[in-house]
Amino acid sequence: MEKHVVVIYPHPDDESFGAAGTIINFRNQGVPVTYLCGTLGEMGRNMGSPTFANRETLPYIRKKELLAACNVLDIELKMLGYRDKTIEYEDRQEVAQHLKGILETIKPSLVITHYPDHAVHPDHNALGAAAIEAVRQMDKENRPTLWAQAISNNHIEELGDPDIKNDVTEHFDKKMEAILCHDSQASGILGNFKKRDEVADDVKEAAKRRLGKEQFYHWHFDD
Repeated sequence: MEKHVVVIYPHPDDESFGAAGTIINFRNQGVPVTYLCGTLGEMGRNMGSPTFANRETLPYIRKKELLAACNVLDIELKMLGYRDKTIEYEDRQEVAQHLKGILETIKPSLVITHYPDHAVHPDHNALGAAAIEAVRQMDKENRPTLWAQAISNNHIEELGDPDIKNDVTEHFDKKMEAILCHDSQASGILGNFKKRDEVADDVKEAAKRRLGKEQFYHWHFDD
């Protein structure tokens, strides 16, 4: 069993869409989970229809949503303080040192982050690369296991089958509850789950197929 799990993603809602079921599994085992969230997602384009936010108010709204999702998932939250859509321009070594200091304090047995160049968004790729560099720089004796999540359309063709395949369908409802805490971002088919009793079974099953599996690659360090 893991001692402590740290999840490192750049945006509010990355934890819920990407790894909520896996997080729930660990929490059900009594494993502490800490989310290091890179930004407040303040550059998100979804302002609602009708508009419910502007560029100044959106970060406050997204932080409130993030706190609600972390409460549902029963995890600790630490904000890293970077600005949305700018992590790729930060000095990678400085970000890695920032993360390394936090990891050496928490002493996790497992770190989960995005797989660089296979995570679609520049912030995902950049923070994932910095997280991997942070773990690489840790003493080998204390270095946690690292799982990297690839979400690009071609990741299986380029990387092969993921090493960790978690079927989280048993936690689907709680995962949806966490996702829907991010009300400003969850839209389209997911919005239908706010009125769950009215949702057709086939819509729910389609969402379950899409969100019911969480997959990761075991990152191997050369040394």
